[in-house]
Amino acid sequence: MKRLVLFLLAVLWIAQASAQTDADTTTIHYSGPDTLHYNKIYYFGGTGIAFPLGKSKDALSAQAFSGSIGLDIALRNPRYFIIPTLFTLGFNYNQLENDPEYNRTLENGQATIYALSLAGGIRKQVNRLNTYAYAGPAFAMDVESRINDIGNDRTRMEKIYSFSPAVKFGVGSDYKFRGFYLGLELDYMHHFRNIQGNPVNVLTVMVGLKSDITSFSDQVVQVIKPKD
Repeated sequence: MKRLVLFLLAVLWIAQASAQTDADTTTIHYSGPDTLHYNKIYYFGGTGIAFPLGKSKDALSAQAFSGSIGLDIALRNPRYFIIPTLFTLGFNYNQLENDPEYNRTLENGQATIYALSLAGGIRKQVNRLNTYAYAGPAFAMDVESRINDIGNDRTRMEKIYSFSPAVKFGVGSDYKFRGFYLGLELDYMHHFRNIQGNPVNVLTVMVGLKSDITSFSDQVVQVIKPKD
């Protein structure tokens, strides 16, 4: 995990350093408002790994890969933004508690947490490098595996679903290349429901791309609410 984080941070640092030494339009000195985000809406998608923390590791372990999709919506002051995001976090899973509805206890199964968050954040722009932090509530759906003998030497795999509120905190950085952003994000989620009797605390490391969809969103608004 440490090697992955250090590698991705090195990529962003090299990108920033090359931008500052390049003589073409890659280096731009901005003044006034955040010109990269002013009146902008960005779509982003990321992929990475979710790492259970503490006692969460008794039932869950990291599995490649997890993912996220969402929007970066700048507010009137572009230093502030809202970030609705859907996370899909995949784990290897061991059942620790007997379930009276199932006659087998599962090892080396799978579990998935789907988390929809609506967070607010603050960012800092330095040339084409953007760093940010955010926090907010989330709503999670947990999907756990179960297994049952059904006779005739056969077993059936089933899924059970549970819901829980959660909170998420994140920090990240992205760098604007020509036509797209490359970003790295570290995110922490605390889950208010236990899984297999243990609390759920997860650190996710995501790398992904962000693109400007402002013109597309404007077209959608015009279709929904035409101008007079």
